[in-house]
Amino acid sequence: MVTPSEPVGQTISHYRILRKIGGGGMGVVYEAEDLKLGRHVALKFLPDELAHDSQALARFEREAKAASSLNHTNICTIHEIDEVDGRVFIAMELLEGQTLRHMIAGKPLEIETVLDLGIQIADALDAAHAKGIVHRDIKPANIFVTNRGQAKILDFGLAKVASKDGGWSDSASTIGGSEDHLTSPGSTLGTVAYMSPEQVRGKELDARTDLFSFGAVLYEMCTSALPFRGDTSALVFNAILECDPVAPVRLNPDVPVELERVVNKALEKDRNLRYQHAADIRTDLQRLQRDTESGNAAVVPEASSHWSRRAMLIGAAALVFVIAAIAAAAFYFGGSSRATITSVVVLPFSNASGDPSTEYLSDGITEGIIDRLSGLPNLKVISRTSAFHYKQRDVEPQKVAKDLGVDAVVTGRVVQRGDDLSVSAELVDAREDKQLWGEQYSRKLANIVSVQQEIATAISGNLRLRLTHEEKTRLSKPYTENAEAYQLYSMGRYQAQKASVDGFKKSIEYFQRAVEKDPGYALAYAALSGSYGALGGGYSYLPPKDTLPSAKAAATKALEIDDTLAEGHAALGYVKMFYEWDWAGAERDFKRAIELNPSSASAHDDYCQLLYVTSKFNDSIAECRKAQELDPLSPLIVSDLGYAYLDARRYDEAISAWQKAVELAPEVPLFHANLAYAYAMKGMYAQAVREQEKLGSEGIAVKADNVLVASTLGWVLAVSGKHAEALKVARELENLSAHTYIDAYAVAVVYAGQGMKDDAFRWIERGYAEHGTSMPFLGVDAYMYGMHSDPRFADLLRRMRLPQ
Repeated sequence: MVTPSEPVGQTISHYRILRKIGGGGMGVVYEAEDLKLGRHVALKFLPDELAHDSQALARFEREAKAASSLNHTNICTIHEIDEVDGRVFIAMELLEGQTLRHMIAGKPLEIETVLDLGIQIADALDAAHAKGIVHRDIKPANIFVTNRGQAKILDFGLAKVASKDGGWSDSASTIGGSEDHLTSPGSTLGTVAYMSPEQVRGKELDARTDLFSFGAVLYEMCTSALPFRGDTSALVFNAILECDPVAPVRLNPDVPVELERVVNKALEKDRNLRYQHAADIRTDLQRLQRDTESGNAAVVPEASSHWSRRAMLIGAAALVFVIAAIAAAAFYFGGSSRATITSVVVLPFSNASGDPSTEYLSDGITEGIIDRLSGLPNLKVISRTSAFHYKQRDVEPQKVAKDLGVDAVVTGRVVQRGDDLSVSAELVDAREDKQLWGEQYSRKLANIVSVQQEIATAISGNLRLRLTHEEKTRLSKPYTENAEAYQLYSMGRYQAQKASVDGFKKSIEYFQRAVEKDPGYALAYAALSGSYGALGGGYSYLPPKDTLPSAKAAATKALEIDDTLAEGHAALGYVKMFYEWDWAGAERDFKRAIELNPSSASAHDDYCQLLYVTSKFNDSIAECRKAQELDPLSPLIVSDLGYAYLDARRYDEAISAWQKAVELAPEVPLFHANLAYAYAMKGMYAQAVREQEKLGSEGIAVKADNVLVASTLGWVLAVSGKHAEALKVARELENLSAHTYIDAYAVAVVYAGQGMKDDAFRWIERGYAEHGTSMPFLGVDAYMYGMHSDPRFADLLRRMRLPQ
């Protein structure tokens, strides 16, 4: 017969009770000897007052069943549950040490200890959750630390266990439920302080509630303080639901930035933005532990610890620099079994504000993230054109990843309400359809500059990248600390993407205003150079002499401010190639731009053009292919690849490239004209004429915005034997040039096709005098094959320092 009050010295079943070793509201624990196996165990009994309480008995039994189903080194092993003389007890492994609660005892633990124990606890939770078991009462008092430093999770009495059909065996998940009520035995204010927001609200619970409670435990381990405090349970509940905890580093300056990030993410109130799996916390802690041991982790100064509440832009930008430097070194999945991610696409962030006039914000944030990630080594980042192909389309990340050949997809949304800005973003491993990271950022509009930096830094941290100091600096660089300048820059980028005369002119106005607001804004100067270059260069809307000197001045200014700016080098290389004909100088700048931003499709594409201008055809094709790999849905890049193939006299591949361009953008006349050009070069004149006819009468209409199309189709008509029609195009181009600027080379092309050399050279010389931006292609263009034998042609190549 067991004496209810004190069983020490008695034998219960095959256990001899040796001594009492602890107790609480829901159980009294004794050390006992297992007389059958000769080992010492711990026996846990219900207190006398609960021995006949059906609710307490149910919880007791649930604890035994839940824990006994788990075989994990960091979960206290349950040997059996039995009943003797009406008293139920659990036999479990005997642990020597102390609870985490006693271990903390009012002082923070060493960071090495926090990481070591945190990894063990996370691993135990991962094992429990994998079995469908949610603990629901994770707190320091329920975590035991042995004398050898081994963590053990105790007390699964409040656990929820998934049933075989995927449901839960217990539905009492609200704090108003009988077992979770504040006045229930074993429930204390401390227990309340570790509850998740969904637990406080009485929502259905899943494994993520344990991750929030674990975040509270990590916070206490780091600081010795509770993250959510109050004199009453109501105040604690309010803090859990409404308040952000004091930054851990303010309470303990030894807390590394990355550990603070882990804690904050675990304590995210929205469980969809919280860590989704205990394994993810374990991985982040393991990575930080490795970097801490190797000396790569760092601590953020106290002055920047409350950055999330700062309204001042300078503070936010300065903190981002520190975060980026740490994150780039610390976030490395060394111990993860997940395959390395080597490619990513950032899809256009959706504008959820309901106001089309704020579209520039969502586009600007997206482009900023793309630009920053593009500078990372060993990571392919899909360029803007292909990414924005999916704008306002409801597509699955896995399909996008398959279309673009990437491993991961970044998505996001932007909401602006007055001066308040909310940006959410997530990184998904498309191969496993698994979220790797997700965050939500709430900022004042004045602090918008910091958002794209933080997102890019967080993404880089969740990829397997090791960055040099220079790469970390570029990733986290605050290009401007002036929010108004940033918004003007974003508006300029938005207008420039329209690729129209009005769009480029408006973009120039915005960029100029941006640099007025911040004269040190190198990125805005580079963009300003690009818009000037487009007006007088690639699109030939204005005379080069009126725009390209301004393009050079802006690019030079950008590099004076920041010589590591890839966009600045690319912009300067463009001017050197298309206006100054400085081939060696252009090559140096393009190579430097690619070195600084290896995922810049536009830099690869410009370099591709330089290479075929200088007759390096194989290298040119290889460079164009790199550009296409980075921007596979860009019809312009595919078209440039077509030119490279054609100039190398690989006509079938040129035809295939322009067929692809037509497929990507069937509404663009130039791609149809180029396809007709390729057919004509192969002698397929009938197909060339048919392609031209698809454009109708408008296809060869000579207008200021259609000069290149009319010129190409005029040449196709000439070589196809339609001389009268070709000559009509040439005369109309001449007439147009009398009252608006057109590229003289375009007129020369038609005359060259006609075999009218004198007229062709007359216009070529005009192009030379004007430094027309098509002139660099003189030596390789198939348009000019009939001109090569003329001495005047060789003289032009010599003057332009082109290969002969």
